[in-house]
Amino acid sequence: MKLLELTPAEIAFLSWPPSVPADLPARLTRRLGAMLTARLHRPVQVQVQSGLALADSLLKPCWQPDPALATLWLTRRLGGKRVAGVASFVPCSLIQNLDGLLAECWLDAASPATFPLALAWCIEADPTQAMLSVQLPRNSNDMTRWAREVIRHG
Repeated sequence: MKLLELTPAEIAFLSWPPSVPADLPARLTRRLGAMLTARLHRPVQVQVQSGLALADSLLKPCWQPDPALATLWLTRRLGGKRVAGVASFVPCSLIQNLDGLLAECWLDAASPATFPLALAWCIEADPTQAMLSVQLPRNSNDMTRWAREVIRHG
């Protein structure tokens, strides 16, 4: 079986420098933009948003992509060019990619003493605008355990 050549966006994502000293939200935002650009085969802009409500106690991160992001992901990953309609579900592959990305970012960091319990982003992939948020467990040990499990089984 012949392997397909990597696109320039995929090469950029894979050659991203290993953990640079920076805070988790900034690193996660940069890597999220690179991953979405590579996977969707189109330029994606990601900006951090604020004002997210927190859930009670979680044992693992909880992703909340909006329908526009789910539709964009599904359309582009299935080879479509024009995004139309609204997906009635969130594709498992989107959550798996987001989990892997978050787990890598978390384990790359030296277990931050303080970290945000929720993050949100505005995602722009011309002409689509979407929102994505994630809520994290309050306990860093739970987060580390989850991240190791994701990497182990991913």
